[in-house]
Amino acid sequence: MAARRARGPLQRVRRRSRELRERVPGRGERVPGRGERVPGRGEQHGPAGAHGPAAVLQVEALREECAAPGPGQREALSLRCMQLKKLVDENTNALRDLKKADEPAPVGNYNQRKEEEEKLLLKLSQQLQKLVLALDQDNTTKKSSVDKHHQKGPQSEDENEEEDESEDEESSEEKDSEEAEDDDDDDKLLDDPNVKECIAVGNFDAQQEGDLTFTKGEILFIHDKKADGWWVAENSRGERGLVPRTYLAVHKEDDESPEQSEEQVEVVDETADGTEIKKRTDSHWSALRRAIRENDAVEVLTTIGAVPAGFRLSTLFQLLEEGNQFRASHFLQPELTPSQLAFKDLVWDAEKDTISPRPTRVSLIVTLCGCKMIPLPGVSIQVLSRHVRFCLFDGNRVLSNIHTVRATWQPKNPQTWSFSPKVTGILPSLLDGDCFVRSNSLAADIGLLFELGIAYIRNSTGERGELSCGWAFLKLFTSNGMPVPAKMYELPLNGGTPCERGVEVDPSISRRAGSGVLHQFMALKKQPVLLLKLRSLSVQSKDILYFLPETLIGSMCYSHLLLFYRQILGDALLKDRASLQSTDLICNPILATFPQLVDQPDLMDALRSAWADRERTLKRSEKRDAEFLKSLFVLVYHDSVFPLLHSTLLPPYKWAEEESEALRWKVIADFLKKSREHDGALQYLLAAENTHTAFDISELAYDFLGEARDDSSV
Repeated sequence: MAARRARGPLQRVRRRSRELRERVPGRGERVPGRGERVPGRGEQHGPAGAHGPAAVLQVEALREECAAPGPGQREALSLRCMQLKKLVDENTNALRDLKKADEPAPVGNYNQRKEEEEKLLLKLSQQLQKLVLALDQDNTTKKSSVDKHHQKGPQSEDENEEEDESEDEESSEEKDSEEAEDDDDDDKLLDDPNVKECIAVGNFDAQQEGDLTFTKGEILFIHDKKADGWWVAENSRGERGLVPRTYLAVHKEDDESPEQSEEQVEVVDETADGTEIKKRTDSHWSALRRAIRENDAVEVLTTIGAVPAGFRLSTLFQLLEEGNQFRASHFLQPELTPSQLAFKDLVWDAEKDTISPRPTRVSLIVTLCGCKMIPLPGVSIQVLSRHVRFCLFDGNRVLSNIHTVRATWQPKNPQTWSFSPKVTGILPSLLDGDCFVRSNSLAADIGLLFELGIAYIRNSTGERGELSCGWAFLKLFTSNGMPVPAKMYELPLNGGTPCERGVEVDPSISRRAGSGVLHQFMALKKQPVLLLKLRSLSVQSKDILYFLPETLIGSMCYSHLLLFYRQILGDALLKDRASLQSTDLICNPILATFPQLVDQPDLMDALRSAWADRERTLKRSEKRDAEFLKSLFVLVYHDSVFPLLHSTLLPPYKWAEEESEALRWKVIADFLKKSREHDGALQYLLAAENTHTAFDISELAYDFLGEARDDSSV
């Protein structure tokens, strides 16, 4: 006789679900109340066979007793309902942990069956939860009535007992029907996608990464109401994450007058063991209103079909706009030790008469190869730039500067973005797909956070902005602390922001996909991906990158220019300074102005072009002389970019503005041409038609103590 084929994991879970579902009592009845704890998504479940028989016996007993509970049985029934709910939740967790690869035999429509089963289990869990709340409310009502009877005299109890019982029997059905209608209305209002503001009815602690911790009474703004019961919310501090639906209620501001609300606050203060309740600050709510207003702009674009539902405001662009903290110019400055008496990443080598090379924990080259299947925006917006921004990230903090690489695309295939693997000649450094990454951070979860973005302008209103087209994260170390291998990676893109989970860039792709295996496979091929390659450093790359700051991301095409800056910086701070305790200003135009260049890619291109022209005229012996090269670099700097920094003809640098970029490059190209023709910039500077900004001491003086970074700056 042939052995019976073993059930697959999905089949076992569905069978347990069916046993639980068929025996839950009162599934069709109305049970008011909400607010119970949603089970943790990361909780472990027991053995596969531990749920079935025990659950069946408990539910059978509950069915008989819940029909007409006797006196004193409600607490026991509530406890048993909670135990049954726990079994249902464990079964749900087991279902979520299943993978198609675990099945012993092929299963058709696997994902669809899994989603349908999860929805049924979630509904079953909510029904049990409502039953528990109903039993608890009945217990509370009964206890309060008993306390009131004890406060009255024996005679009044005997006289009013029969009257109270008759009144309760007559009004119980009416109250139940009214409560049912009110609760149904509240549920419908809470699930209404237009209702965005909710109040927390209980305390909730984040159970895993991506959850949002909140306290009872806190006002939350809901961004996305997901079907699984975990909603994307944002608090008054601008923190965003997932929250359970059952902890929320609709925030009704008009229910109370201001005087009533103040009275309630005073009562809470008196009964809170002396704990002072802090009032809401205007700054928090102004930040929340600003976030809501900006998010509404994206929702408008999504509603009119201009962008897919997974697009969001660019997180990394907003960080760049806040200040210089995440720009390369900030990380290029020397870093002080905790005592602020020495430099952490700048050490002098007396034997070689130069700064010492410093290897770091993360030293590698990232080559951006391309992006595929990136969704197209609608015709109502004009795309000004397609680009990738990336930085070092540990899951909570940005650990480096944010580097940007602009993508190119063909009009025949705009869904495919490409990058230049090596930028040479006149190609802009902004297109350079070869980037170095350095960091000495000891964070275990350190990795690279990539955000694909587009700069756009709305045709109807002229409004400008930058949207995220998806993000991806690549950890740089394995669980045992080993670096990930240097190879090609294909990273699927996630929608939303890095603090959101389970958001697709374009959900319509999954909705349009059929239920068959082939359709699911074809839908997977249509998902957007980022292609990149990690490369280890060559000997030539180490000779340059090991002299750069310990934390920095930049383009490989101008890494040799950063080396010159670091060598000149080391000479000024460690070699030529009269005393290492001196904090006097240092007269050095390169040190005072070079960091400004790093944040303006076109000026870096001008310096790179001028240096390449001069380097081609050097002899081999001159190329091997480090001191000669440094002195020559100083001359090239003064004849190329230094006059441009203070020219009134050069417009301010603006990101993704084509007219401004074209005008700037025209001014730069004209200046470089005249500088080559006259063998220097002196004649250009003396010409009457060329005007410059008023002289400022900051053009020449370098205040290293004011510019240096503290050890805790990032």
